[in-house]
Amino acid sequence: MHLLEGEGVSRNFGGLVAVAGVDFYVDQGEILGLIGPNGAGKTTLFNLISAALPPSAGTISYEGSPITGLPPYKICRLGIARTFQTVKIFAHLPTVRNVMVGSLFGTGSRSSATEALRIADEELEFVELSSLRDVPAGDLTLASQKRLEVARALATQPKLLLLDEIMAGLTRNEVEEAMDLIARIRARGITVVMIEHVMHAIMGICDRIIVLDFGVKIAEGTPAEVAADKKVIEVYLGEEI
Repeated sequence: MHLLEGEGVSRNFGGLVAVAGVDFYVDQGEILGLIGPNGAGKTTLFNLISAALPPSAGTISYEGSPITGLPPYKICRLGIARTFQTVKIFAHLPTVRNVMVGSLFGTGSRSSATEALRIADEELEFVELSSLRDVPAGDLTLASQKRLEVARALATQPKLLLLDEIMAGLTRNEVEEAMDLIARIRARGITVVMIEHVMHAIMGICDRIIVLDFGVKIAEGTPAEVAADKKVIEVYLGEEI
């Protein structure tokens, strides 16, 4: 049984088809990459999985049970967490309180702020932001804000983590650090699906890759198979890859 599975998943915005009949699956413990040109439907697919948007057609199942139609908070409490393409932080709150929100909202039943604070501090240490715990989140660098979003998502205690371009805008060294962070997340037993345009990161860390173009799945396979696919090269990767 797949951890997450979608069959014929579609999303229309009026006459625009953003995701068109996509079949996909995610297995426990893998890192799955989701790539494609801008506007290919990648973030829309994340929105459908996390219930930020309802699908126009198709079904999505998690741990063998359908989750289509559930509200976002129930999706989160089932064990699916996400970050956002454009960071969504509580800018005026201290970094640690941003992460506490995830802890109080997540899969566990936590009755005390003390427990939420403990978990928040653990996750900040994991993403190497402990020294900035009391800094307003809006004062953090972009790289640190992206790590903050990861910490907040991890504080919900997910089984599946959706990462939406956490490497966008980062320096090469910051990208390498982000790759290491993702590997450490997987080592905790958390499955990862990541949208990314940084190709050396995608090719270097993912077990499998799905490629979307105009909402249609055009390829799927190992990094080597995708990199050699003529259609993928034509529409996205280019000859250099």
